[in-house]
Amino acid sequence: MRIELRSDTFTRPTPAMLNAIMQAEVGDDVFQEDPTVNRLEAMAARMFGKEAALYCPSGTMSNQIAIKVHTQPGDELICEQQAHVYIYEGGGIAFNSGAQVKAIAGVNGRIKAEQVVTAINPDDVHKARTSLVCLENTSNRGGGSCYDWNDIVAISQVCTINGLKYHLDGARLFNALVATGQKPTAYGEVFDSISICLNKGLGCPMGSILVGSAAFIKQARRVRKVFGGGMRQAGFMAASGIYALENNIERLKEDHDHAKQIAAKLAGKDFVGEIMPVETNILIFGVKGRFTAASLADTLRHFDIHCMAISPAQIRMVTHLDVNDEMVAKLLSVIDGL
Repeated sequence: MRIELRSDTFTRPTPAMLNAIMQAEVGDDVFQEDPTVNRLEAMAARMFGKEAALYCPSGTMSNQIAIKVHTQPGDELICEQQAHVYIYEGGGIAFNSGAQVKAIAGVNGRIKAEQVVTAINPDDVHKARTSLVCLENTSNRGGGSCYDWNDIVAISQVCTINGLKYHLDGARLFNALVATGQKPTAYGEVFDSISICLNKGLGCPMGSILVGSAAFIKQARRVRKVFGGGMRQAGFMAASGIYALENNIERLKEDHDHAKQIAAKLAGKDFVGEIMPVETNILIFGVKGRFTAASLADTLRHFDIHCMAISPAQIRMVTHLDVNDEMVAKLLSVIDGL
């Protein structure tokens, strides 16, 4: 029994999702004539109260498209110092948009409005023009932490006052929505654009949705083409997204519960250091004493349990729909015996 905890990107389509894929009606999406893609885009836009949406191959692409649309070469965007758009997207901000980053040290991947205010450059020819603020919810390197809604609104107000655009990397946004009880439409009201991954806890083989105004999505579609992201009979994969949005959102709570069970078991072990607060499906914990992060990951691998050492002294585990109760019970038993 292989237990895959390196990432929620390892999920595989369920039989029901595969059936939806096989039954999809398709066309040519570059011509905007794939009916299943059109249905998914309309569904996502409606869910978040936005005018339009764009189906993209990946969350990295949808983030990078948004940044390209919102900025001009030489601009500067503000984000947390461990934000995915900054450290995990291959230098895409510089390569694709010719923009630079002002990275802020937050708490568990989250920043505050007063930090954003301080980070905005003055209107000075010596300084890059600040044009965009990017948040990530949940925060990957923040241990799956969720933003407090009041902080999101406060940053939105700063953006409005200062004429800045506001983008959300919502790679695991539905995890945050399930954990906090917030509504998608509330997010649509405050953010100019939102990227929503379908290929993590929602279980799709691929895909991300970018939502925004009609004018924004029109320009985003052009940028997607330039980036090489135009797809043809993409409705087969879009069908998996429709299935996920209709069936796989509320079940994310199971993943959160599993992560908390694992954290509770680890808390009693002498080789475990600080455990970051577990709010959703990501568990990051320190390793000390008789193990390093690498040696503990190697030990667990002997039991066919796969996790990731993200630093010499930290391990990340991510629960998802392919990690069931039986697997969690086995993991807890193995941890007990270490």
